[in-house]
Amino acid sequence: MKKNLFMLIILVSATSLLYGQADKVNGIWLTEKKGSQVKVFKATDGKYYGRVEWLEDDRERLDTNNPDEKLSKQKVWGSLILRGFQYNESKKQWEGGTIYDPDNGKTYSAYIWFEEDPIQLHIKGYVMGMKFIGRQTLWIRENELRK
Repeated sequence: MKKNLFMLIILVSATSLLYGQADKVNGIWLTEKKGSQVKVFKATDGKYYGRVEWLEDDRERLDTNNPDEKLSKQKVWGSLILRGFQYNESKKQWEGGTIYDPDNGKTYSAYIWFEEDPIQLHIKGYVMGMKFIGRQTLWIRENELRK
């Protein structure tokens, strides 16, 4: 009985540690150009997404570069630019998602990794499955949304 209880405690602890690591990506991030903030969150499907929550230059800016005519008439503020990331414990990164760049209207496959000191989020977008070719950006954690 004691052995079973001990194993259950270890299993619960390991599971909570795993989910704690995966959720480190949640929060508010200032993009590399410092012109926008993105709120990263875990959705009900268990995947991670990021929504533009602040723009420095123009709150009313439309997504004019979007190749989808319907979406090109929507605001960048409030749009999802990170979609569908899942945490890979063995690689300590989030993968299987995409990043959308409103500056050029393109969506890229991407993966994300986290650094503790200082707290930074690295995002690498790539095309055609070639991770060695692509563009990397660095986001910094912020404590609150800007107004």
